[in-house]
Amino acid sequence: MGGWQPLPDDLPPEVRHFVEQLRLLKDRTGLSLVALGARTAYSKSSWHRYLNATQPPPRQAVSALCRIADLESADAERFGVRWELAVQAWPRPATVPARSAGSDAGGDGRAGGGGSVGSAVGDGSAGSDGYEDDPTLPWWDTPPEEDGRGRGVHLLLTAVLLLLLTLLIGVVGAVVFG
Repeated sequence: MGGWQPLPDDLPPEVRHFVEQLRLLKDRTGLSLVALGARTAYSKSSWHRYLNATQPPPRQAVSALCRIADLESADAERFGVRWELAVQAWPRPATVPARSAGSDAGGDGRAGGGGSVGSAVGDGSAGSDGYEDDPTLPWWDTPPEEDGRGRGVHLLLTAVLLLLLTLLIGVVGAVVFG
């Protein structure tokens, strides 16, 4: 695997396999870590941690890499399964400070904060294994709203405000010029 640093010997096989496949996929793109960071919502240092098995990547980071590498949907789904297996087997830190429910500490070092896989241990929001998927998505990866009502309400309010503004301008124009 070219210029990659060796993975730790004590990694579980699921994690080792996943990280090796992730490295191959990253190499397939031909992008540097800086360029990969620029094309995704994850920094160069985050990608360094993910590709050297020091931190599990969020599912969205893996999805973004699959998209950049032009993987077909079946291959991208296989990466999702590998990610799930790896996250379940990922070694847990020896000591994890508990966060209070109102605390906004933690994150993976990206601008804008936000939790990452493994950063929300002890606050009640993570699964029973202590890892959670990073809910932060860049605007271009945000999935469409499931029921569509949120967008519809926003559009309706915008239309009503524009109608009221138009009526107000018409009334003011009639008073001033009429």
